Amino acid sequence: MQAPAFWWRKPGARAALLSPLAAIYGAVAARQFKQPGAHAGAPVICVGNPTVGGAGKTPTAIAIARMLIAAGENPVFLTRGYGGALAGPIIVQPQHTAADVGDEPLLLARIAPTVVARDRVAGARLATAKCASIIVMDDGFQNPSLAKKLSILVIDGTRGIGNGRVIPAGPLRAPLDAQLDRAHAILIVGDVTGAAPLVIAARSRRLPLFHARLTPDPATVAELASTKVLAFAGIGDPVKFFATLAEAGLEAPIRRAFGDHHRYRADEATALLNEAERNRLTLLTTEKDLARMQGDASLATLAARARALPVDLRITEDEDFRSFLLGARR
Repeated sequence: MQAPAFWWRKPGARAALLSPLAAIYGAVAARQFKQPGAHAGAPVICVGNPTVGGAGKTPTAIAIARMLIAAGENPVFLTRGYGGALAGPIIVQPQHTAADVGDEPLLLARIAPTVVARDRVAGARLATAKCASIIVMDDGFQNPSLAKKLSILVIDGTRGIGNGRVIPAGPLRAPLDAQLDRAHAILIVGDVTGAAPLVIAARSRRLPLFHARLTPDPATVAELASTKVLAFAGIGDPVKFFATLAEAGLEAPIRRAFGDHHRYRADEATALLNEAERNRLTLLTTEKDLARMQGDASLATLAARARALPVDLRITEDEDFRSFLLGARR
């Protein structure tokens, strides 16, 4: 499912019509922030989004884990496992598929041990049993069940907070003030063209502001430089993926966008394969999409023929962010 287009425009009639529901949703969400969370037994660094949709949360969690590993820590990821059938708490294993645990945990598990748990407190217990010195929580900022040592809000710099309204009138998961009151830092991914209101609000609270970019893997870009691609993605913001290709100089004459965490059907796979073959294009998608196809026999041909474009999150204020992050060990 894709977020409604009106969420990312100035408030209009549809947002106004939904405002009463948004007020109720926002009040409940804001009240949750006041609930005390259980202590995990290890510091919890939470990476969340103030809005729905993709902003670079999982690449941020991976970048944080890499920094912690380089500093001698033993991070363990904790995630809900959106889209997976297993409630957990379980540790992601090589035999698991996206149907079991969701797509994001499969990517996280390449970097560090990863616990999937809908019950975050039970998941934190398993993480500490796995000797986690720090728990890196991918999503869960709005979930009050665990106490967090650091909460970092990740925002797409282009889309920002959209129309600034709460679900269902807009993309905010809770009222902005309530979220910023619980945040310890803001990380803006990409150009700061649509995030001005958030920047102003963060500065008024003297919250640390960091900036980052998603950088495609140079080797993959070099390999694809002389080819044209059919780009497809089922993520929170497929347009961001397509923009990354354009910035890397990759030519994608055909682009196909699907909803976030989209489970490809056999007929969709066939259509993509046929369209790419007919137009003599290389199929290119995201690592999340490719991970989601693994283990599904009906998608085996698409998974075998499609390439993924790996991306890394590069933080502009790298040393300052590292110092900020390592302060959570105290």
